[in-house]
Amino acid sequence: MQSLRNTLKTLYLFFMLLPILFTGAIACSGSDEKNAELSSDGDSDSDSDTDSDSDSDSDTDTDTDSDADSDSDTDSDSDTDTDSDSDSDTDSDSDSDTNSDSDSDTDSDSDSDTDIDSDSDTDADSDTDSDSDTHTDSDTDTGSEDFTAASAAALDALTQWLQSDWDSRDPMDTQSFASVGLTRADAEAAETLLWDDMAAHITQTRQSEVENKVIMSDGLTLRYETVYLGNEPEGGRSLFISMHGGGNTDTATNDQQWDNQVLLAQSYAPEDTLWIAPRAPVDDWNMWFIDEIDDMFDQLISNMIVFEGINPNKVYLNGYSAGGDGVYQLGPRMADRWAAAAMSAGHPNSSKPHCLRNIGFAIHVGGDDTAFDRNLVALEWGALLDAMETGDPGFYQHQVEVHPGLPHWMNLADQPSIPFVQGFERNSAPARVVWRQAERATDRLYWLAMDIADAALGQVVTATVDGQTIVLTEEAEADGKEVVNVPKLTVRVTDSMLDMDQDITITFDGNTLHSGPIHRTAAAIYKTLQEREDPAAIYRGELTVTL
Repeated sequence: MQSLRNTLKTLYLFFMLLPILFTGAIACSGSDEKNAELSSDGDSDSDSDTDSDSDSDSDTDTDTDSDADSDSDTDSDSDTDTDSDSDSDTDSDSDSDTNSDSDSDTDSDSDSDTDIDSDSDTDADSDTDSDSDTHTDSDTDTGSEDFTAASAAALDALTQWLQSDWDSRDPMDTQSFASVGLTRADAEAAETLLWDDMAAHITQTRQSEVENKVIMSDGLTLRYETVYLGNEPEGGRSLFISMHGGGNTDTATNDQQWDNQVLLAQSYAPEDTLWIAPRAPVDDWNMWFIDEIDDMFDQLISNMIVFEGINPNKVYLNGYSAGGDGVYQLGPRMADRWAAAAMSAGHPNSSKPHCLRNIGFAIHVGGDDTAFDRNLVALEWGALLDAMETGDPGFYQHQVEVHPGLPHWMNLADQPSIPFVQGFERNSAPARVVWRQAERATDRLYWLAMDIADAALGQVVTATVDGQTIVLTEEAEADGKEVVNVPKLTVRVTDSMLDMDQDITITFDGNTLHSGPIHRTAAAIYKTLQEREDPAAIYRGELTVTL
């Protein structure tokens, strides 16, 4: 009887507890469904930490810095720490790639710095951690299947775009594929496609100017003669552009000086070279550094790359007397075109050597060449280059010779400059660039660029690659003139400089201007190729920052 009582009691308790157990099971099931929803948006790691410290400081520091760099990388690691201090700083860099990692830390102290980085990558680390910087680190996973598929589709779209006739294509910057991030392999393929397309266009449109040995630009004509020396090595011949003397004199004298420069090829005897002696387009003292010369030489070089197969990283500048004046000027302001430059018997006028950091530079002057103090100025430049090389070991490499007892014509005593400069090969993506604006402003030097309207004489920008960080600094020379700082700068990158599959940081004067990806894109490759028509000076990604 007692056991029957116990059995009944047990059954009674079981039926009393059954509704409670059933309700708990439903609650657990609902929680699992909610977690499943959280982890189902894109990459959505969904750590969902929900720290819920609930300090309830109501800080909301929101950091609305309002930089609006529009990087929007939103990888959405989303630590969400909502500190609620409401300072409203929102740095808003917006990259928008929508990877959505969703860490959701909700510490409820909510400083909410919201740096947002917005590079259209949508990496969104969204760290909102109680002092909540919400930095949105934007860690786009360039190895993900989605990224790889999008890259392949963009490359296919580029291929289709190139099928259209050159003159009837829609602009590259209007194409949706142009800004899609590319894998390294697809970027290499895009470079090849775009260069082959450009080379074909140059071949079709410039055949006659190469046959006639002439370059025309802005109503001016540059004629030239060619001399082939040595053999054609693997990778192509070197190219020398050698500028004659003369200057502010009659046409016949300048023509005679041009003939001399053609003959000097055999005496100087550079190895395995295509020697080009151009005839200045004007008869004036500054004939080799008028504004039009830069574009003419750019076109001459690209023609020789396409039609003669010269090595674009072995292009050298040479000049005598007035041609030497041109080397002093064009050596620095077109430094990213040259492997090295050789100056003979010239004068620098207002030129400065800052931009020569990454090329070789030779100076040869007769000790008795006292006109315009050429001999003394050569020593001054030698001292400047000595100091620059001492402060930056291994760079600003130079050869300076003032030959005792020799007049303006040095009777080939300057010939050692030729093997000296041929010992250099251009690096189009050096780890440091020093860019000084001269009287003829330029909109690009190596992997830096700016709007030409923002350029002013005396601006000096230095950019250094240090691991995954690019450090920018600026100075400006007064020289009795108004100092104009650089308002914005475009930074270009390529895979030989750093790891483009990792985040890249750009700083200026100790402040971080960008931290996140800079994607390889068809737009950047196309743009930098159009600017130089140089297959060895292409950059795969770019970002414009405000200084």
